[in-house]
Amino acid sequence: MNWSEMFFQNWQGIVRTLIVGALAYATLVLFLRISGKRTLAKLNAFDLVVTVALGSTLASVLLQESVALAEGAAALAILIGFQYLVASLSVRSKGFAKLVRSEPSLVAHQGAFCHGALHTQRLTQDEVLSAIRSNGGRQIEDAEAVILESDGSLSVILR
Repeated sequence: MNWSEMFFQNWQGIVRTLIVGALAYATLVLFLRISGKRTLAKLNAFDLVVTVALGSTLASVLLQESVALAEGAAALAILIGFQYLVASLSVRSKGFAKLVRSEPSLVAHQGAFCHGALHTQRLTQDEVLSAIRSNGGRQIEDAEAVILESDGSLSVILR
């Protein structure tokens, strides 16, 4: 392995990355503006997966010469299109929404842990206590409720 190639291979690769990168970025911004704010909202696990996939696709277009800009734009369009479709169907159908989105779970109530919910949701008491502290409480007794939201965040309602 040539150590110098690890830092610089040729100007052609750099020029390609600059041109394709600028065009891919502009394409992504255009698609996101067309699709609306909901596309990047991390409201549930499905939304998070799409956001990560968009970033991964953009990185592939930027760094892999085997992925042409048109192919990358098509992949971005597919991801955003399906995200738009899933969000639209979720709004129109409660059954479909339940299929792609998890329901919030009560993991602590009236100053006590809900041990069954903690086990089911694979949460530790320390994680719940950390969320309580982040919201101004000190111990489990300070929490009226702690809810594991659909997006994986913990909402804390202090007493």
